[in-house]
Amino acid sequence: MKAKIIYKKKDYKINLSKPLDISMPLKGDQTNVNAWYVNHPKIEPHKEGDFIGSVAAGASTNFNDISFNPHAHGTHTECVGHITKDFKSVNKALNSYFFLAELITLAPGKVGNDFVISKKQLQNAIKNADAAALVIRTLPNTATKITRQYSNTNPPYLLEEAAMYLREKGITHLLIDLPSIDKEKDNGALLAHKAFWDFNGDVRHKATITEFIYVPNTIADGAYFLNLQVAPFENDASPSRPVLYKIK
Repeated sequence: MKAKIIYKKKDYKINLSKPLDISMPLKGDQTNVNAWYVNHPKIEPHKEGDFIGSVAAGASTNFNDISFNPHAHGTHTECVGHITKDFKSVNKALNSYFFLAELITLAPGKVGNDFVISKKQLQNAIKNADAAALVIRTLPNTATKITRQYSNTNPPYLLEEAAMYLREKGITHLLIDLPSIDKEKDNGALLAHKAFWDFNGDVRHKATITEFIYVPNTIADGAYFLNLQVAPFENDASPSRPVLYKIK
């Protein structure tokens, strides 16, 4: 199924039958990716009295309860409500789902005891001035990202200057394969989140950050169209499934 897209007076062609899924699956055990010092997600049959929601246990249907935290347990998209006192829902913030995107690959540089993504790295890597979404794949990039336990590991993150640069370039949707764009332990500063959303200025209520993606090495850097969908949770963040489409 092929489609022609006109975006900013330019013609693009994509094949909708060849999606490139860059989300992580959510599993109910200890092999699921994890961060932020919480237990692994659980997917288990609902139990009530003598009822066990499992066909294997004698029920007519499988009827599972699922317990997880969207920030800690896999691919999720968040809005500025992640850091506001007032409740704001990503389900309300994200009401358009198709964007021109650029995928870049970066090796975070070492600064002191940290590995960080800098403004200069982004300036050198970003080529597409029209993209509304940026997808960042970090190196090293192995499939172990899908099962990694990130708590207390001080993962790489974006410097404040890098997030500010993306905001100034007009990137509305930022996607990254790390548990956060900010330092794991920063005493609540959240400098990159605040810079990207312009938290202390003209707040970007429609901008989103998607964390914990996984981009296989078989997907080349370059321009794509991004379909970004979230589960319709009324929450600051929701599980999401970003999908790329190669431009012909």
